[in-house]
Amino acid sequence: MVSQSRSVGYTIIGKTAELTVVQKTTIDTLHKESKTQKIIAKEAGCSQSSVSKHINREAKKRKRCGRKKCTSNRDNRTLERIVKQNPFKNVGEIHKEWTAAGVSASRTTTHRHMQDIGFSCRIPCVKPLLNNRQRQKRLAWAKDKKDWTAAEWSKVMFSDESQFCISFGNQVPRVWRKRGEAHNPRCLRSSVNFPQSVMVWGAMSSAGVGPRCFLRSKVNTAVYQEVLEHFMLSAADQLYGDANFIFQQDLAPAHGAKATSTWFKDHGIPVLNWPANSPDRNPIEKNAEELKATIRATWALITPEQCHRLIDSMPRRIAAVKEPQLSIECCTCSYFSCSYFSVGQDF
Repeated sequence: MVSQSRSVGYTIIGKTAELTVVQKTTIDTLHKESKTQKIIAKEAGCSQSSVSKHINREAKKRKRCGRKKCTSNRDNRTLERIVKQNPFKNVGEIHKEWTAAGVSASRTTTHRHMQDIGFSCRIPCVKPLLNNRQRQKRLAWAKDKKDWTAAEWSKVMFSDESQFCISFGNQVPRVWRKRGEAHNPRCLRSSVNFPQSVMVWGAMSSAGVGPRCFLRSKVNTAVYQEVLEHFMLSAADQLYGDANFIFQQDLAPAHGAKATSTWFKDHGIPVLNWPANSPDRNPIEKNAEELKATIRATWALITPEQCHRLIDSMPRRIAAVKEPQLSIECCTCSYFSCSYFSVGQDF
């Protein structure tokens, strides 16, 4: 048998001898310095194949370090499917369902894996609950208004009746979603009506806000026409003067009544066509003596600049109807909001 001896280590034909501690240290040091395997072999006094095997062996050791995973890729796909099927479940419920599928993992591991695959716990966005017919009409309306500019929207006086509540009930449920899924229908919470507290009517344009009116009774056709007569016309004079404007209102029964339509025709005021159940397209959207005082104070703080910025958001609101994933900065909620709107007077 032919052998070749060196100062450190040796090579036997057909077999590479074990490297010494000195050789291994030399190889590791020179490898970190990005030396070639040929140079390393010469300096370590061993074959190039021995250097290659040692480097690969060390690399595998580094990959194997750490705690062994207790779940497989298949288990992770199962977890993702469970979360997507009901993203409003809490970690405990998801963990119970995952372990019921045959996965052995702790609640902490479940939570960590949910984060590893991209899920975060967030407060869900709220969208109006629409049926298919309403969705189609809403989309058609958006397409019709898609080319309107902020200047054209500035000619619209937006109005609404909003209901203000002292308490909004229990804590809002949270949803598990990935980045970019905020407006995914699966991750949205449908909006609901809140119990009555204080009903207020108000109107705004890009020039500012008009007078508000606290409503003491249910808004029927007669009450609404009184509001229009005493407050809307006053708001129009304040915001537009002698200039023409378009009035916006939602499709509440009192708004769409034949007598109300006649009132607008008699006063020569054009009304903007509006899709059903679409408060999120209205920039004004968003017991009780203290709440009334708060509303009065907050209303007085609204500046024309803020109103102008909200009106400028109309093109984005229209675009968001066609592209639901586009978010709309709902800064209106700080000033107007809930579901229904009144001025230093009660009605």
